[in-house]
Amino acid sequence: MPELPEVEALAGFLDGRLSGRVVERVQPVAVSVLKTYDPPLSALEGRPVAAVRRHGKFLDIATDAGPHLVLHLARAGWVRLRDTLPAAPPRPGKGPLALRIRLSDGTGLDVTEAGTQKRLAAYCVHDPADVPGIARLGPDPLTDAFTRDSFAALLRSERRRIKGVLRDQSVIAGVGNAYSDEALHAARMSPFALAANLSEDEVTVLYEALRTTLRDAVERARGHAAEELKDEKRAGTRVHGRAGEQCPVCGDVIREVSYRDSSLQYCATCQTGGKILADRRLSRLLK
Repeated sequence: MPELPEVEALAGFLDGRLSGRVVERVQPVAVSVLKTYDPPLSALEGRPVAAVRRHGKFLDIATDAGPHLVLHLARAGWVRLRDTLPAAPPRPGKGPLALRIRLSDGTGLDVTEAGTQKRLAAYCVHDPADVPGIARLGPDPLTDAFTRDSFAALLRSERRRIKGVLRDQSVIAGVGNAYSDEALHAARMSPFALAANLSEDEVTVLYEALRTTLRDAVERARGHAAEELKDEKRAGTRVHGRAGEQCPVCGDVIREVSYRDSSLQYCATCQTGGKILADRRLSRLLK
């Protein structure tokens, strides 16, 4: 799933290539992709793209004095710039194409989603805050307003495991499965630690690890073309998606806890004092 660093880099990449180009037509292909009806997609037509921005994990294509086309790429969505587009409109089918943005100069943007679970979402809105997911977003962790003390205040009432808190978009915007794993590994903290029970020193360490992890990932991704960002994310991870490999810090094997539709990766030596966390696929309750 694209997270804050990839969407930030993607927004910058698209902003430099779409700004000033005029939207000719937006064509939804997948039945489930469009989540709004007012304003209609036709309200985007004939308007130049003013800017492409990020809100959490949402991509915001703003038109000049007109509506915004907001995209949430979900787990398997992505975008592809195309120098030319077929003249015929796209037909709904079993392929990955979910939505096509046709520009007046003949170029365009294809929004695709792999797999069978169709969660990619597109919204045509007057204001990005009209998108429910954006309205619920917590603070952006890379802004100056996201201080160590504000982070501590968010954690005080959270009687949940810190892994789930970091992934909750209403608590912190933009952090998902991958970068929560990476930040917790950098902080040498168990993903099962209760957020409200963290000491003042632990909060400070995690705050710094989270900001550094995200900033480093943004810098690695910056300037890469859209089609390169997924590989760049994979290359930059130390524990996420690397179960069975060696921890680059201590050399221990990276372990995994799997859930119904996701998994986390961690290093027992670095993060849990050597204890192996329960993997519910095997019905184990190790503490």
